[in-house]
Amino acid sequence: MIEIDGSQGEGGGQVLRSALGLSMATGRPFRMTQIRAGRKTPGLMKQHHTAVEAAARISGAEVIGSFVGSTSLEFRPGRVVTGTYDFDIGSAGSTILVFQTLLPALLSASEPTVLTLRGGTHNPFAPSFEFLERSFLPCLRRIGVAVHAELVRPGFFPAGGGILKLRVEPSTRLSTFDLLDCGELSAPVARVLLSRLRSAWANDGIQILREQLGLAESAVETVSVPDPIGPGNALLVEYRMETFSAVFTGIADRRATSGDAAREVCAEALAWRKASVPVDEHLADQLLLPLALAGGGSFRTTAPSGHSRTHADIIHRFLPVRVGFELDSDRTWRVAVEGESRASTA
Repeated sequence: MIEIDGSQGEGGGQVLRSALGLSMATGRPFRMTQIRAGRKTPGLMKQHHTAVEAAARISGAEVIGSFVGSTSLEFRPGRVVTGTYDFDIGSAGSTILVFQTLLPALLSASEPTVLTLRGGTHNPFAPSFEFLERSFLPCLRRIGVAVHAELVRPGFFPAGGGILKLRVEPSTRLSTFDLLDCGELSAPVARVLLSRLRSAWANDGIQILREQLGLAESAVETVSVPDPIGPGNALLVEYRMETFSAVFTGIADRRATSGDAAREVCAEALAWRKASVPVDEHLADQLLLPLALAGGGSFRTTAPSGHSRTHADIIHRFLPVRVGFELDSDRTWRVAVEGESRASTA
């Protein structure tokens, strides 16, 4: 039984998601206390509870403390069962984060697994569907992971109602890779999603995107969401590289206007572009666990986030790997994962 303090690092849901994924992948049980102690509302929210219940169902786990608001949890995984699953968060909580929790276990399954996840697909503080499709999944393909993702319907905060369908193929052996150079980089393009909002709502955001990123009018696409459930506005900026894209997302909601979201996404995109590294801050966080399961790999990125360092600490508790963060002379960071592959530790 691995004992984990959920308040460590940034004290959010990353600790729980990492532990669930690693527990299922390795078969090692854990007990966690002070779950999300660093957040305004500690304990399991709906999306975290859905992740726990989905993980328990897929791995046949015994669970103590799985309820909304719980600040402690005991999780004992069993054998992963493939099949077709449908999980509803019941809020605008992130379907992408629930999927990333389940992914490590599904890679070792004997047959493909089909998931339908209902909830949020474009919300603050979580990856967007476009990040999943164009940035994260192409990188997974480089290490031998095959996932097909389909956005049936976007879901925005606060209504939710999004539908994400995924098919995960089992992967018997993962390959390491090094991602140290951007290679040829395209000019940025932008996409603006509007759900139950008039096009004028996004005018300020579009103008800021064009001015700060130097975009021509034809480089900004505006898309009205078909069959919308609730209002929402997402602004997406994409830089295409040889095999994957860097995708930055700004979300306008009751706390942020379209202009606010545009300024935020432009700041992130321009900081990444100035650093001349292939991996942005958010992708860096997502790549750690797949590379740990593969047994190694490295990439260059911007300054590691609290999420990444917390993720690395949890990985070390479950797997015989080391995650190193090294500051280079050009003020960029090299992240290296070293250890044994999942196949040799099973």
